[in-house]
Amino acid sequence: MTASISAQDARRAARNAGALATASILSKGVLFVWQLVLARAIGEAAYGVYGTVGAFIAIGTAVVNFGMGPIVIRDVARAPQHTGKYLTATLIMQSVLAVLAYGLVNGAAALGGYDASIRGLLALAAVSLLVDVLGNMTNDLLLAQERMRASAAVSVGHILVLITLAGVALLAGQGLVGVYVATLAAGGLRALVLWGLVLRGGVRPAWPFDRQIAGPLLRNGAPLAVSAFLSLAYQHADKLITTRFVGTVQTGHLTAAFVVIFGVIELLNTTILIATYPMMSRYHEAGQGETFGFIVEKLVFFTLLISLPLALVLSIFAADITVPLFGADFRPAADALRILIWYAAAAMTVATLAQAMVVQNRQRTLLVLRTIGLGINIALDFLLIPVLTITGAALASLTAESLILLLLVSRFQAAGWDWRRMIPRLLRLAILTGLVGLAMALLGTLHPLLGMIGGPLLYAAGLIVAQVLAPDDWDLLYRLAAAMPGGTLIRRFWHRDVTLNW
Repeated sequence: MTASISAQDARRAARNAGALATASILSKGVLFVWQLVLARAIGEAAYGVYGTVGAFIAIGTAVVNFGMGPIVIRDVARAPQHTGKYLTATLIMQSVLAVLAYGLVNGAAALGGYDASIRGLLALAAVSLLVDVLGNMTNDLLLAQERMRASAAVSVGHILVLITLAGVALLAGQGLVGVYVATLAAGGLRALVLWGLVLRGGVRPAWPFDRQIAGPLLRNGAPLAVSAFLSLAYQHADKLITTRFVGTVQTGHLTAAFVVIFGVIELLNTTILIATYPMMSRYHEAGQGETFGFIVEKLVFFTLLISLPLALVLSIFAADITVPLFGADFRPAADALRILIWYAAAAMTVATLAQAMVVQNRQRTLLVLRTIGLGINIALDFLLIPVLTITGAALASLTAESLILLLLVSRFQAAGWDWRRMIPRLLRLAILTGLVGLAMALLGTLHPLLGMIGGPLLYAAGLIVAQVLAPDDWDLLYRLAAAMPGGTLIRRFWHRDVTLNW
C-alpha cells in the first residue's frame, strides 16, 4: 500500500509525539512514584478510599468536559480564526457543567449508601472538577495549535508542584484531606499558567457568546460525552462496586493494579494519540481518505506490537513486580494486574479506533458500542466481584473491552483501512507472542529478572525473523525515529535506504 504523508506533517507529528512522550515519561513517572509512596504511607484501607473518591471524580469529568475537548482540537486545527469564540463557548458551558457534575457525584455517593467519611472527602476533592476544567479548556487550544512543548512543560510542572504540596501535607499529618487540598492548589496554579500562555499567544475570549459555535459543540460533543461517561464508568465502576460489596481494603488492592495499568495506557497510547489527532483531522478534512486510513492502520498495528511484550511481562511476573513496588500488603493486587494488563492492550487499540471515528464524526456509533460494553461490564461486576473479589472485577473489564474492540474493528471503515490485510502479520505476531511467553516463563523459573529482560529481547529478535513488519512499516519507523529528539544519534547506528527530506 502507498500513502503520502507530507514531510512537514510527519516531522511535526513525530516531534509533537517526542515532546509529549518526554513530558509523559517525566510526569507519569514521578506521579507513579508518588502513588507508591502514598499507598505505603496511608495503607490498604485508606488507599481504597482514595481509589473510590477518585473513581467518582473520574466519572464526573465526563459531565464537565462533555466531549468538547476533541471537538475543539479538531475544529480549531481546521479553522484557527475562530479560536476566541471556542474559548468563550467552553468557558461558559463547561463552568456550568462543572457545578452540575459536582452535585451529581456527591448525590450519587449519598444515594449509593457510601460511608460518611468517603462522602466527606468526596465533597472536598470534587471541587477539582471546576478547577481542572479551567485549565483543560486552554490546554485544548494549545494542542489544537500544536504547541505541544508548552503543554508538556505545564504538565510536568503541575505534577511536580502537586506532589511537593501533597508530600508536605502528608508529612504534616494531614492525611487525605491534606492531599486533596494540595491537589486543588496545584490545579489552580496550572489553570493560571495555561491561561497565561493562551493569552500571551494572542487568543482572547470573543464576546458575545456565539450560539453557532456552542450549538454544534453541544450536539457533536453529546455523543462523545455519553461515550466518555460510559467508558469511564466501566473503567471505575468496579472500584465503586468493590467498595460496596467487599470493602475498601480490596478496593485498595484493585486501585494499585489500576495505577500500573493507567500508567501504561497514558505512556504508550494517550501520548501518541494526542500528538497525531490534529494531523488525522487535517487529512480527513482535506479528503485524503487513503492517507487517513493508512495512519489509522499503522497506529493500530504498532499499538499491538508494543503492548504485547509488556502484557507478557506484567502477566507472568505480576507478583514479582507488585510486591516490591507497593509492599507485601498489596500482594493480592497482582491477581488483578495479570488480567488487567491484557485489558490495557485491548483498551489502547480501542482508543486508537475510537479517535479515528471521532475524526469521522461518528460519535453516535461509539455511544452505542460503549453502552453495550458498560452493560456487560456492570452485569459481570455484580456477578463476579462477590465471588472472585478483584479478580472478578478484572475479568469483567477485560471481557467488556474485548467485545468493544471486536465491534469497533467490524464497524470502522476508511479508504486506506483494511484489517484483513493485517491478518497474516497478526497471525505471525500471535505465534511469536505465545512462544516468547513460554520462553519468558521458563527463564523466570531461573530468576524473574532473566524472564523480564530476556523475553522482550527474544520478542524483538522474533519480529525480524518472522518478518512481522512490512517494508513500509520499517520505512515509517525510520522516518519517525529520525524526526524525533535524538534522531541524529539513531541514524548513526541505523541506516535505511529512505530519503529523509525533513
